[in-house]
Amino acid sequence: MATIVDLIRHGEPIGGHIYRGHLDHALTDKGWQQMRSALDEHSPWQQIVTSSLSRCAEFASETALRLNVPLQQQADFMEIGFGQWEGKSAQQLEADSKAEFYAFYDDPLNNTPPEGEPLLAFQQRVLAAWQQLLDQHHEQHVLVVGHAGMMRVILSHVLQMPIDAMYRLNIPHAAISRISIASDGARSYPQLVFHAGTL
Repeated sequence: MATIVDLIRHGEPIGGHIYRGHLDHALTDKGWQQMRSALDEHSPWQQIVTSSLSRCAEFASETALRLNVPLQQQADFMEIGFGQWEGKSAQQLEADSKAEFYAFYDDPLNNTPPEGEPLLAFQQRVLAAWQQLLDQHHEQHVLVVGHAGMMRVILSHVLQMPIDAMYRLNIPHAAISRISIASDGARSYPQLVFHAGTL
């Protein structure tokens, strides 16, 4: 028996294309439609875990109620905190602080946005929550409703990618990635089954 975890990114939130981070924006009508379409009529999950931010938690709550599946909020699955960049678009940041903006993507480990969350601290909290999830839901099929950054951290960990390469992973709204974790009792063997696919 393997543990199977489906990671889904939230749909389109209100506010347009901005660095949202810890801003608690709800989904647009389109965002709701994206997520409902992504899951369609599938219901294999025995547990749903969600980021505590509204753009994830409200849809997770609806889905858990519809499927009669237990729901758990996990604040450590929240998106990375972008500090002073939150609420700003890439175009604004490129115009206002071009050097700092490109430095972040060239070397995110050493170029944290002003008052933002360091990448290694973000990785540490997400992977701690990930391990807790695997310990609590061994050999279950779990749906995790979260964020692009959170998914990038987990996928980088599973694929043994360096964390500073995680922004090479494209994760659109309502994208789903499935991870299967087999275990022989002594070791775990995670495998990415599909990425940004459909159920």
